[in-house]
Amino acid sequence: MTGWLLILAVLVLGGVLSNLGDRLGSRIGKARLSLFRMRPKKTAVLITVLTGSLISALTLGLMVAVSEQLRVGLFQLEQLEDKLRSSRKALQLSLGQLDTNQRELEQARREREKAEQQLQRLNQSRQDLEQERERLGQEVEARDQELQALQQRTAQGQQELRQLERNVLALRSGDVVLSTGQPLTMAKVAIPKPGLARQATEDVLRQANVQAYQQVLPGLAPERQLLLIPRSEVSKVESALKRGGPWVVSILSAGNVLRGEKQVLAFADVRPSRKVVSRGDVLASVILDPDERELVQVDGRLQLLLAAARTEARRRGSLAPNLQVDRLALQQAAQELVERPSREPLMLEVLAQQDSETADPVLVELRANVLSGS
Repeated sequence: MTGWLLILAVLVLGGVLSNLGDRLGSRIGKARLSLFRMRPKKTAVLITVLTGSLISALTLGLMVAVSEQLRVGLFQLEQLEDKLRSSRKALQLSLGQLDTNQRELEQARREREKAEQQLQRLNQSRQDLEQERERLGQEVEARDQELQALQQRTAQGQQELRQLERNVLALRSGDVVLSTGQPLTMAKVAIPKPGLARQATEDVLRQANVQAYQQVLPGLAPERQLLLIPRSEVSKVESALKRGGPWVVSILSAGNVLRGEKQVLAFADVRPSRKVVSRGDVLASVILDPDERELVQVDGRLQLLLAAARTEARRRGSLAPNLQVDRLALQQAAQELVERPSREPLMLEVLAQQDSETADPVLVELRANVLSGS
C-alpha cells in the first residue's frame, strides 16, 4: 500500500510542479524578463529547465524520504553488492564445506558400519573362543579324570600284580588251596514253600563253610564261620528260592586262598535248574582222515573231540566241571581206530547218554561212522 501512495504522490507532485513551471515560464516569457543578461526566450527555457530539475529533485527527495528501500538502494548499493558477493562466496564455501562434511559423514557412516561388522565378528570370535576354552576345559577335566582313573587302575594293577606274584609263589610252593572262581559247594535246591528259603540258603552256606574248612584248615572242625559272603549275595539266593522251582546254587571263592588263612571271601551264583542236554544229543564231532593211524594222532583227535564237547555242554548251561566218560572204553576205541582196516575217513561223534540238567553230570559216549561216498 505504501508503494501505491508513493507513486500517487509523485504523480500529483509532478503535475503540480509541471503546472507551476509552465505558468512561471509563460509569465516570464510574457513579461520578457531576462536573467544573467540572457534573452527572454532563453531565460524562459532556463526557468523551465530549473523547474523540471526541481520536479526531479523533489520527486527523488520525496521518494528517498518516504522509501527506506530506495535510500538503501541509492546510498548502500555497493555495500550491499559487496556483502552479496561476500555472502555468495561464504555460501559457496559453506556449500563446499557441507559437501565435504557430507562426504566425511558418509565415510564415517561406512567406517561405523565396518566397525560394527568387525565388532560382530569379534563378538562371534570371542564366543567361539569362549566355547573353545570351555571345550578345552572339559577335555582337560576329562583327561584329568582319565589320568586319575588310569592311576587308580595302575595302582590296582600293581596290587593285583603283587598279589599274583604272591599267588604264583604260593602255587609254586603248593600253598594255594582255593583258586578264584573255584566252587566250594553246588546244590540243586527246590523248596515247597517260600518260608523255607532262608533255611535252605543257610544249609547251602553251611555246606560251603565245611568245604572251606576242609580245603583251607584241613583236620580242624568247622567251629566258626570261615566263609565270608556279602549280605547282598545271600539275599540274591533267598529271593530266587522264594520264586519257586528248582534252582542251582553255587558258592564260589572270590580269590585265591592259601592254606591256613582265617577267612575265605566268596560270592553266590544262582540260576534255574533246567535240562541242558538230552539223550542222544551230538555235542561235538570231528573227521578222522584215513592216514591218521598213529596212536598219538588218534588220541589227539579224541582229546580235541572231548574238549569241544565239554565246551558245548557249558555253552548250553551245564555247570559240571568235566564230562563223564568210560576211560577204559575210550582207550579200547582208540586202539580199534588205530587198527581199523578201512581206508575211508571216519566221523567221530560225542553223544549224551542221558538227559542232564544244569547241575547234573554229563555222561557221554563215543561213536564212529564211516563217511561213505568220499
